[in-house]
Amino acid sequence: MKDAILKYSITLIILVAVGSLVSCDLIRRKKEETVTAPARKPVARVNDIYLYQDELIGIVDQKATPEDSIARVTAYINSWVRKQLIMGEAMERININEAEVERKVLDYRYSLIGYEYQNFYIQQHLDDSISEKEIEDYYQSHKDNFLLKQNIVRGTYIKVSKSAPRTGKLKDMIFSKKEKDQNELKSYCLSFSSAYYLSDSAWLEFDKLVVNSPMAEIPNKVQFLKTNPYYETSDDSFLYFLKVDEYKISDNVSPLEFVKEDIRNILLNKRKVELAKLLEDEVYENAVKQKDFEIFNK
Repeated sequence: MKDAILKYSITLIILVAVGSLVSCDLIRRKKEETVTAPARKPVARVNDIYLYQDELIGIVDQKATPEDSIARVTAYINSWVRKQLIMGEAMERININEAEVERKVLDYRYSLIGYEYQNFYIQQHLDDSISEKEIEDYYQSHKDNFLLKQNIVRGTYIKVSKSAPRTGKLKDMIFSKKEKDQNELKSYCLSFSSAYYLSDSAWLEFDKLVVNSPMAEIPNKVQFLKTNPYYETSDDSFLYFLKVDEYKISDNVSPLEFVKEDIRNILLNKRKVELAKLLEDEVYENAVKQKDFEIFNK
């Protein structure tokens, strides 16, 4: 009976807390009050440290359901209790340099606020258009950074059920250069293939292309690629067709097309770093001009 009463009381406290937090009208009325605010209402205690209801403001999204709100507040309170217990245990067991802790907390706060402002500044000033020439120039200057970690191919791969119609014509369609046959092949794959990739300019990792096929078990894939521009195989349920138009072996330099998106991201990140440094310099130079800070001699 006592457990039930305790559980009911805790739930009631959380419901009251959540109700207070998600009510904009209540918060607004509190701000408008000119009388002295009532005593803070505690929701949890660890030894002589209290967690108060007003410290939960902002934890619950105003759009959250009552059930989600209760779960969020309950989780926060439980987490707070555990952290306070650990802190209390630590203070008893080891010597804590409070000044050093405070410096780290302050540095972390500065980092968080600075990071948020940097992101805002970068979003306002970043030019995210990267030209093909910029990508090409970076690739040519850093080729050694783009060695392949896997074998890659360009070509056609089709996995189709043995019961599918017209499988005997697939090879002819794969090798045909006629637009009519290429369109027919695409239509066929959409209708009957379990997995397929039709030849275009994109490079693919060979292992990912032939996953879940007998070709995935080939022990020497380098030798396989060198000696099999076209390959057919099967298992109990499926037929597999592979036509390799071009391949590159691991540890060789990646083709530009394969790493183009990586280079684009590298160049964008470089611009972000430069903008962050520019922001820091601008803030410092403005502060110097306006004499916003002083460094006193010891």
